[in-house]
Amino acid sequence: MFTNDRRQAERTGKYGTPRQEHLQDLVTKFQTSKSEEEKEKIAANLANFAYDPYNYSFLRQLNVLELFIDCLTEPNERLVEFGAGGICNAVASAENARTVADCGGVPALIGCLSSPVRNTVKYAIGGLYYLLESGCCDRREILKAEVVQLIRKYAEAGGGGAGFGNLARVFLDKHCFDATSY
Repeated sequence: MFTNDRRQAERTGKYGTPRQEHLQDLVTKFQTSKSEEEKEKIAANLANFAYDPYNYSFLRQLNVLELFIDCLTEPNERLVEFGAGGICNAVASAENARTVADCGGVPALIGCLSSPVRNTVKYAIGGLYYLLESGCCDRREILKAEVVQLIRKYAEAGGGGAGFGNLARVFLDKHCFDATSY
């Protein structure tokens, strides 16, 4: 469920922590944690906040989108997964998409298409779909032949449940002119 100021005030209560402060606490804990498991939990938590438009301005102010991009370059596949999920959730907003594109998120997200983790690949396809929808980045950067070929492979293979192949097909149908050839 999406949040608004009234609902947030009701949920926070008189003594609760305001959303921006809570998110700041999570970012600080992520940055100072030495535990990979703790970082995974925090990244997953932040990714869950990224789906709600109420949080978008907080995520930009606290550089959470950049944190997600940084996660994409980690050797820890769970951090990569949650970083890609956070980006996918957030880039439905054109402003967030612009931030991700401006901070080098497009090549990092493209790199996730080769992940051995299915969720990471799904999040990457979804994130790239929304980045193209936003119009904030160079379509040629995302629709390079090798990227389209990889997504076409996922569309043909299906696997990973009906949603996986369907997502790849929707991407091709929407953003590739010769998508009918898969």
